[in-house]
This record gives sequence, C-alpha cells and structure tokens, in this order.
Amino acid sequence: MLPIRTILHPTDFSQQAQYAFAAACAVARDHGSRVVVLYVRAPAVVGYGELGPVVPDPVWTPPDVKAALDALHLPEPGVEVKYRVAEGDTAAEIVRLARVLRADLIVMGTHGRTGLGRSCWGASPRASCAGPRARC
Repeated sequence: MLPIRTILHPTDFSQQAQYAFAAACAVARDHGSRVVVLYVRAPAVVGYGELGPVVPDPVWTPPDVKAALDALHLPEPGVEVKYRVAEGDTAAEIVRLARVLRADLIVMGTHGRTGLGRSCWGASPRASCAGPRARC
C-alpha cells in the first residue's frame, strides 16, 4: 500500500466538493494523513461566444471564503485539516500547491460537465492532472 501522508482537497464549496471532502477525510483517517483544503479565487473574466456573453461564477470575497471554510463540517474526528486560499488560475494553483506540499493524493469533486459546458466553465480536475506524473 502506498503511504499517504498529505491529501490536497481543492474546493469550490459545491455539493460535489463536499462529497470529495468527506472522502478525503475518510482516507486521511484510515492512513493517519493530513488534509489540506485549497480554495482558489480565480480572476473574473467574461468571455463572449456565439450565444453572447458567458457569465463567470461570482468571485468570492475574502470574508465569504473565510466564512465558507469555517462552515466546512469535519466528518472525521481526529483528522488534521489545514486551509489555504490562493488567487490565480485554478488548475495551475492546484498543481503548484500539490508540488509544494508534496501531496500524495488530490481529492476533488467534479461537476461532470462535457463539451461546451467544460469549455465555458472550466475543467480544473482534468487540467490539474496534466502534469507529467499525474494519473487521472
């Protein structure tokens, strides 16, 4: 069995991310690992396509992010959880922090978008796996 010491959990505070957080905490409990929760504030960019403007998700203010992180319910008692906030390209920040932390595992939710939806609203899980050693 591979040693899992650090688990990175990028979150957007969605329902899917909450399920992934619970899974990350369960793995951490079983392996005696720590979980690092990451929220990336992406700069607001409006794109234009054939159907008009593509409205980005609302940008969370620092107090919003702090409140959301404080509200995360820790499903596994005894699991060490740390919180980080970054700003920039979501996928790049996930990969950057995973390298800095030497994360053994990244656990994130996905919205299951395909096609145009993925093009317009991003694909951070897939892009985060684009590193040379990543296996998705």
